[in-house]
Amino acid sequence: MSAIHLRPYATSDEAAAIDLWHRTWQQAYPQIDFAARLDWWRERWRKDLVPKAQIVVAEQDGALTGFVTIDGEGYLDQLVVDPAHWGSDAARLLVDEAKRLSPSGVTLLVNKDNARAIRFYERNGFAHAGDDVNPTSGRPVLKMVWRA
Repeated sequence: MSAIHLRPYATSDEAAAIDLWHRTWQQAYPQIDFAARLDWWRERWRKDLVPKAQIVVAEQDGALTGFVTIDGEGYLDQLVVDPAHWGSDAARLLVDEAKRLSPSGVTLLVNKDNARAIRFYERNGFAHAGDDVNPTSGRPVLKMVWRA
């Protein structure tokens, strides 16, 4: 396998990014039907994320293996890595890129029951900054923040 390569998102990445989002979230939460959410996600991707956030994708051997979105306020909405690459450098490289793009700080919300993700963010310098509720799903989330 070749090294992971980061590059800016291109519109031609849309189908692969949406498929990756679906597969990754389905693996993380098998009890939720993410296929039923694909139309909603595609609309959100096109209207809320692509126009308002910088998106960086990770590729390895020509395949999209992950992506991160970071808006102008430093909010990291999505950090998605193909489950086949969990534990690789992909997530760390993507979060480091989000920090580079938002050097004054990064905030995010993570599902409180996603212990794997919480441990990852803690290892990468994020601190707990309070509890919240996901406005879309109603699930309890933890607000986390990184400051340089």
